[in-house]
Amino acid sequence: MDDAGERAARSAHELARRTGTERHDVLVVLGSGLAGAGEILGAGGPSLPLDTLPYFPRYTAAGHRAQGWSLELAGKQVLVFGGRCHLYEGLQPEEAVHPLRTGVAAGCGTVILTAAVGGIRPDLGTGSIMVVEDQLNLTGCSPLRGPDFVDMAGAYDPALRRLALATPDSAAPGLSPRPGVYAQVPGPQFETPAEIAMLRTAGADVVGMSMALETIAARRAQAEVLGLAVVTNAAATASAGTGIAGIGAVGAAATPTVAEIVRHVVVSLP
Repeated sequence: MDDAGERAARSAHELARRTGTERHDVLVVLGSGLAGAGEILGAGGPSLPLDTLPYFPRYTAAGHRAQGWSLELAGKQVLVFGGRCHLYEGLQPEEAVHPLRTGVAAGCGTVILTAAVGGIRPDLGTGSIMVVEDQLNLTGCSPLRGPDFVDMAGAYDPALRRLALATPDSAAPGLSPRPGVYAQVPGPQFETPAEIAMLRTAGADVVGMSMALETIAARRAQAEVLGLAVVTNAAATASAGTGIAGIGAVGAAATPTVAEIVRHVVVSLP
């Protein structure tokens, strides 16, 4: 086991001790403004302060909570993280994905990643939710080290995509029937119009500052990944009116829908 794996194993051991659950099945990572989904899924149960776990970074980004929930849903043990850490917080890639690796080390073979994103594709209006089918890692880095080759074809599991897209319309208003491509950039600055034009040409449907590196780490650990991208603003227009507060507000409004999609997927898992 490498150093990153050893740190994740130690964090997972402490997580199991504090939650009283030896093994979890599903990890849910909530993006900006979406932490309330943890409370919805957890039905008001007690939360765990994540940044007190060994090797966990400090959570400093707006709209992200250093809270975790361990709960049972349809006979499955679900671990929910109410936020994440990012490269733009001054972290190295392996530090940013440590919580993800901890969840997988805790037994989670299924990972559901959510993120607030800027919409590029015309049909993805503010408040819509896109299921991710592929990604562009434009951060210039990787959480892997050395000749650690991982096949990223099919990185986002097709079966999990189908489950998410089968969420009843009444429970998932705004869920786009058409999956798309997520592009991760380092941030923290928002993209310029020229950069969005480049991303559109490259095939990106949405753009954000997370998820891609976590997906690489999850696939390295052979976990299956579902990505849910919540469009909180039209890309290249956030600084013109939406801003961080507005992005958080849109994410909060989409939180019940995100929770219902996650619930539907977990309940539908074999």
